Amino acid sequence: MATGNSPSDTAPEVLEAQVRLVARLTPAERARRVRDLTVAASTLALVGLRQRHPRADEAELFLRLAALRLGGDVVERVYGWRAPPDGA
Repeated sequence: MATGNSPSDTAPEVLEAQVRLVARLTPAERARRVRDLTVAASTLALVGLRQRHPRADEAELFLRLAALRLGGDVVERVYGWRAPPDGA
């Protein structure tokens, strides 16, 4: 069941087992897993943003996270904010 988009470090039989396991999940379980992974990714991104911008307040961190997810142009249009060009 491996496809051209399969991770190169995952054995085909392991990938197929993963696909079978996910196929058994209910839609609610799948949604919960997606939510949990999204929260984990956001948490990790915020840790990195806090390390790179230790003086940033929560509002700025929110905007920086939004820029990572949506792109700077979208954040500027929606929130009227753009990260300083020097990356500060």
